Amino acid sequence: MSGALLVAGTTSDAGKSVLVTGLCRWLVRTGVKVAPFKAQNMSNNSVVTPDGGEIGRAQVAQATACGLEPSVRFNPVLLKPGSDRTSQVVVLGRVDGTVSAMSYRERKPALLGVVTETLAGLRRDYDVVICEGAGSPTEINLRATDIANMGLARAAGLPVLVVGDIDRGGVLAHLFGTLALLSAADQALVAGFVVNKFRGDPALLEPGLRQLRALTGRDTLGVLPYDGRLWLDAEDSLSSVADGVVGRPPPPLGRRWLRVAVPRLPRISNATDVDALASEPGVAVRYVTEPSRLVDVDLVVLPGTKSAVADLGWLRDSGLADAVVAHARAGRAVLGICGGYQMLGRRILDPAGVESPRPVTDGLGLLDLEVRFEPAKHLARPSGAALGYPVTGYEIHHGRVVRSGDAPLVVVGPAGPGADGPDGAAAGGADGSEGSDAGAVLGTHWHGLLENDGFRRALLARVAPPGFVPAADTCFARVRAAQLDLLGDLVERHLDTDAVLRLIAEGAPAGLPFVPPGSD
Repeated sequence: MSGALLVAGTTSDAGKSVLVTGLCRWLVRTGVKVAPFKAQNMSNNSVVTPDGGEIGRAQVAQATACGLEPSVRFNPVLLKPGSDRTSQVVVLGRVDGTVSAMSYRERKPALLGVVTETLAGLRRDYDVVICEGAGSPTEINLRATDIANMGLARAAGLPVLVVGDIDRGGVLAHLFGTLALLSAADQALVAGFVVNKFRGDPALLEPGLRQLRALTGRDTLGVLPYDGRLWLDAEDSLSSVADGVVGRPPPPLGRRWLRVAVPRLPRISNATDVDALASEPGVAVRYVTEPSRLVDVDLVVLPGTKSAVADLGWLRDSGLADAVVAHARAGRAVLGICGGYQMLGRRILDPAGVESPRPVTDGLGLLDLEVRFEPAKHLARPSGAALGYPVTGYEIHHGRVVRSGDAPLVVVGPAGPGADGPDGAAAGGADGSEGSDAGAVLGTHWHGLLENDGFRRALLARVAPPGFVPAADTCFARVRAAQLDLLGDLVERHLDTDAVLRLIAEGAPAGLPFVPPGSD
């Protein structure tokens, strides 16, 4: 078979990424050569691809579901918000300027050509391409320059499924209203609905779905049940876990839990770095927003951020900075990742104003470290050894370490794509080292470091309280694969897969009724 399908959503976090990932996993298990695609993503959760570019984290998970290495073709336009009004633009994996909401509108016509050409190439190379929309397709104030939802569907002739989250309430109104505010030409491509996160007896929902069919002329092709086991790689999930435990950690093997606190920075990036910790038995990972949450925790992880200086200011204003320093001074462990690593040093230098108008900002002083921001973004997929184990990771940052007096955390291996220093030590010293190890305080520019099983176990043993027993056999790759298989199972069991295959192969059926009032 061949074809493509666009999954749109009634809102952000309605289930678009989950449904696309599940469809990809289900299709690949049936022997279909399938690829994911998201024309435009807005996210600070990103990953470096093997070809040295940068794409959204969700498309990496979707590529994994397809059995593929991530590629810049799967997410040709990525917007990385640096403030409430500006975003860095990444086109085909490379930074292509900074825009405001208004100036970005002027760039969209040219970017539509980029995304349609990229999608056409994927359709030539794969049997099926499952596309993910962005936000809602019914943002009528933005429709004229849309390149991710109905603008893409119209340009590429894609049938569209609209997914709504019943857990938020009002899903039938959301589905109806999403369709009814589209133009007649856009409505002609919307071929059906999917309900996500349903709890309870489906028979109670069925009368509503029949009425929705009568009102719109479109079927609901599936009702996906809520499944609390799903939690990995969720880009939009932070709002639901702020000050809450991440994931579903198995019970401890010993008599004690190991407690991890992660400050929920306003501009947090690559939040999924801590998912691997949350997969370990007895490890409770919690996002925190105020200092009392750090009392008696065993490990503080300062995560990445798109704006290290601004978020360091928030950390101080909230009282968390003093709590982190006190935690470290008491000999308890702190791990900084990327922007969090930069905050742990003595000074952040930004003479060119890359990230902040302040040329010098004092850090927390927990590491003997100075970082200078440079206009060119560093992207790499390095490898090396840390805490006695082989490790891999990826780097996405403007800050460069210009002085470090602490022992290295990672001994860097041969240079990979994007490396710009001896032995790939772009973010460390010329001696082939990266990051800092000052006893209780550690730091690294490497994202994904905690996904290395041996390193993660060694770290847990190092910070473990008496009575905590690290697991000897947790394999994070298997944990992720199990989640992907669960998504594939949900699609196979709860969607009308025959109808989905017809849409992919034949497109939206002709004669779908127009639902007023529509839009111009």
